[in-house]
Amino acid sequence: MPDRRERTTVPFLTLKPGEAAEATDAAIRRVVDRGWFVLGPEVESFEREFAAASGVGHAVGLGNGTDALFLLLKAHGIGPGDEVITTPLSAAFTALAIVMAGARPVFADIDAARLTIDPAAVRAAVGPKTAAIVPVHLYGQPADMPALAEIANRHHLALIEDCCQAHLATCAGRPVGTFGHGGAFSFYPTKNLGSVGDGGAACTDDGQTAERIRRLRNGGQSKPFRHDLAGVNSRLDELQAAVLRAKLPFLEQWTARRRALAALYQEHFALSDPTVPVEHDPGHVYHLFPVRSARRKQLREHLRTAGIDTLIHYPTPLTQQPAFAEHQPAASPVADAACHELVSLPLHPALTDTSVNQVIEAVRAFKP
Repeated sequence: MPDRRERTTVPFLTLKPGEAAEATDAAIRRVVDRGWFVLGPEVESFEREFAAASGVGHAVGLGNGTDALFLLLKAHGIGPGDEVITTPLSAAFTALAIVMAGARPVFADIDAARLTIDPAAVRAAVGPKTAAIVPVHLYGQPADMPALAEIANRHHLALIEDCCQAHLATCAGRPVGTFGHGGAFSFYPTKNLGSVGDGGAACTDDGQTAERIRRLRNGGQSKPFRHDLAGVNSRLDELQAAVLRAKLPFLEQWTARRRALAALYQEHFALSDPTVPVEHDPGHVYHLFPVRSARRKQLREHLRTAGIDTLIHYPTPLTQQPAFAEHQPAASPVADAACHELVSLPLHPALTDTSVNQVIEAVRAFKP
């Protein structure tokens, strides 16, 4: 039997740097030649450049996006005894960051159309121990931030945005990560802005929060060997920062390409099965492009036969993950249904027009 990878003519994703290859190679050489690898000039420069691109006052480079969420929570005093409301439809790392902070994740169900956390479910979940809300801008689609900000303000809650799939996204014309107390970004290689390893950033308009996270990321040190805070070891290294600096100037055009590809898919997929989730805000950056089918298994097999690779994001809601069972999560029927039906199609800036047309033709040929 031939290897599946040999039969896949449209891979789900490519991580090759493409038009950023020359700048990436030069960035790597620059770091190696300098011989400075942790918390140096590349990190400092990237923090300034990414903050400017993201429309925030400060960005703090960290080891990964999970740590960015965790340290934003910790910097705002979220810890044992607190409850943090978040979505059941996300990568597990969103809720794991809450657990890392010592708090209890409380899952509020999603909006069936938007697929992000439902503000009405959040209102119902607020209780005496609620300390924060962590919405996720899932697949690059912003959550309903005006509604969530109103809830957070009314109940005096911290609002920490999971922007790990939403680089350059906006909501109602405003950059994500600026509605509340900060936003967490990931630079995992598959992200819209990806490094050649792991990396993340905590973004905020509050200078004191940024400075506290800078200390926390480096063992809580205020100066060498002086640990004023019980911090962690989570530092974006110079190599990753240099690569991200090389790629950042391309991010706007890559985002435009993602939006153009998504528009093509939406134009051609006027089908009853699969269906395409609605774009609720033009600030959507299409980190992923999921479609929804009650016959997902058959759809994936049909596309595999046509040489098109697909993935599922995410097969199990967080309410059903064993890691969170001790927190006695409430049922999330809307998220449960979505997890059984969503399948992600190839969508990335390097996707050729030929490949796009092949995906479109294969999906339209699906006869459930």
